[in-house]
Amino acid sequence: MKSVAVIGASLAGLYAARALRAQGFDGRLVIVGDEQHRPYDRPPLSKDFLTGATGQDQLALADAEEIAELDAEWLLGTRATGLDTAAGAVLLDGGRSLTTDGLVLATGAAPRRLPGAAPTGTHTLRTLDDAQALRADLAGAARRVVVIGAGFIGAEVASSCAALGHEVTVVEAAPLPLLPQLGEEMARICAALHAEHKVTLLTGTGVSRLHGAGPDDRLTAVELSDGRLLPADVVVVGIGVRPHTAWLEGSGLPLDDGVVCDAGGVTPLPHIIAVGDVARTDGSRAEHWTSATEQAAVAVRNLLAGSTVATHRALPYFWSDQYGVRIQFAGRRAPGDTPRLVEGSPDDRSFLACYERDGRTTAVLALNRPRPFMRLRRELARTTHPATA
Repeated sequence: MKSVAVIGASLAGLYAARALRAQGFDGRLVIVGDEQHRPYDRPPLSKDFLTGATGQDQLALADAEEIAELDAEWLLGTRATGLDTAAGAVLLDGGRSLTTDGLVLATGAAPRRLPGAAPTGTHTLRTLDDAQALRADLAGAARRVVVIGAGFIGAEVASSCAALGHEVTVVEAAPLPLLPQLGEEMARICAALHAEHKVTLLTGTGVSRLHGAGPDDRLTAVELSDGRLLPADVVVVGIGVRPHTAWLEGSGLPLDDGVVCDAGGVTPLPHIIAVGDVARTDGSRAEHWTSATEQAAVAVRNLLAGSTVATHRALPYFWSDQYGVRIQFAGRRAPGDTPRLVEGSPDDRSFLACYERDGRTTAVLALNRPRPFMRLRRELARTTHPATA
């Protein structure tokens, strides 16, 4: 294999490029990214970057020396528009094309948007440019912020906006935020964090439309599905993401909530692998930082081998920082799994709990207990299905 192209210049794409060089690939390496920025860390965008505690220069995932060591051609501000698998060519905007022997798909995911008009002052938060636009709006005359969606991004944005002194309301269609991930008992504890920090949480209702006024159609209110109107100067929509696969339609690759791969990140075409948020590996798709980094080395090994010689089945893990509380979760909780308190107290917002089913632990949850959580996470991984290589 003389040349490899990585489509996607974010976390997963960078780690794939690093893995290629670390595993001995010394051919032509091209990294294509639709943003103008070199790879940066996304988690701070909804937290320290939004509040101003972290600057753009602190987000970089690789310094100048590391970038030089990759010895890659960077095509930034360039969008992939199609894939011709027969010719082995990636079609790029502007009518250009890129032909390589191997291909890493790392195009990530894009935020879901509300149907209908989006008045000025409506934001999603996925990219650095998104975060800069939102931060600028919050630094202006905006006082009332409505966050639509109480998942991780929504809760983190609400926390940051509250810390900046804004009047914040969070709207969640489900009965409780994080209910699918945590179950009712633990979701109620996390829901209480909003009220404790003077953030209004409205659950069990959706949004029917956004209202704007004036020559620039500036946001004025959010209309809920039950008819209520919430005055708003800024809206942040955090209702999930969809994998960025539209450009692959018609390519012949199987697409189903992501690029369909085996447990090693390999598509039906062994010279094409997928990593990160866009990859649906072995029937599931993960949208978390840890998964994106761990998948890369395994998938790249398979790409260079020309077949699946290694698989990745690490324990799912995610974390979130909300209102000064670090929430960490690892494992696979199913409906009916019972949480058992191991140490600490939910009243203190500092505890460790295990989810159990038929006498065995299926998942671990911690609030502000990082060290014991990591210990139980490692134990759980050893007893389930750790990554193999």
